[in-house]
Amino acid sequence: MKKYTILLISIGFFVQGLKAQEPYYNDVNLSLTGQDLYFELQNKISQASSTFTYGDAKNAAFITDEDPENTNNVLLVFGYNDQDGNCTTDRSRDKDLFGGNSCEWNREHVFARSNANPPMGNVDNSTTGIGADPHNIRPSDSQMNNNKGNRIFTDGSGNAGVVGGNWYPGDEWKGDVARMMMYLYTRYGNQCLPSLMGTGPLQGSTDMLQLYLEWNVEDPVSEFEDQRNPHLENVYGNRNPFIDNPYLATIIWGGPIAEDRWHLFSVSEATANSQILLFPNPANTSFAVSSPYEIDSMGITIYTLTGEEIVSYPKSKMNESIDVSNLPTGIYLVVISTDREKFEKKLIIQ
Repeated sequence: MKKYTILLISIGFFVQGLKAQEPYYNDVNLSLTGQDLYFELQNKISQASSTFTYGDAKNAAFITDEDPENTNNVLLVFGYNDQDGNCTTDRSRDKDLFGGNSCEWNREHVFARSNANPPMGNVDNSTTGIGADPHNIRPSDSQMNNNKGNRIFTDGSGNAGVVGGNWYPGDEWKGDVARMMMYLYTRYGNQCLPSLMGTGPLQGSTDMLQLYLEWNVEDPVSEFEDQRNPHLENVYGNRNPFIDNPYLATIIWGGPIAEDRWHLFSVSEATANSQILLFPNPANTSFAVSSPYEIDSMGITIYTLTGEEIVSYPKSKMNESIDVSNLPTGIYLVVISTDREKFEKKLIIQ
């Protein structure tokens, strides 16, 4: 009975976490994992305006890309220096300086239109559909836009520029780019495969580039990036879930653990002891427990998030690694018991 009571406490905190999300996600089943969550989010974000135009994207940029330090300006994707006398590298620019000439800004399709399969095609101010999706459009210096062209993304460091014939977006922008690529792949599927716009190996058996998963962690969501979703939900009808919570990428594709901005999978401080660790976590085939307590005095039970007991290990087995190779990928609750106390941890199985 005690085990069941403690589990109910944990599930209560899980539900409380769900209530903390933006109302936009109220009809999304966030207890899903892997491809199931991918398709759930795909269904949600596909419910967007079919009449929003490329011209509307320019108007939206005045709000979504407004410079937080100067409301007369927009920030320019890939930009990094306003003081070097070279307008190509500008990070911020007057909203009115729009056009295709030198030192003006224009609309950059971060996932190059020609790299999609099929390509997004030519655009004008009346274009609708994927070519007008504002989640893929950022203000950019016109020459910087030309320099990037349809080059695919690659790893690097420092400022934006060409690396080995490909394009590094810059330390400030790589997380933004990664979350845009995740959105586009989730919304448009194979038309915007991550490998069509980036280099390097894929994560496990999925179609997500390891590079984007790493950038999602290394460059967290900024206050500036947070400006996008509230306005685009208003005028376009959907949000980029990976800006709202980068951890969704971890749940779907695995890889390094990103920030869980919603604290969806946290457990209460009363039941979680930071001195007890599960490693590796995420796990593939097995995990072990690190604890200041005597290992021989500990037992472990694994539950699903809905409260179903999966397996229980006696205390005599706690000095061994725990085999989870037969468990489906997903998120589990692990209840660790000593002679006097019980603690709860979350375990991600990839």
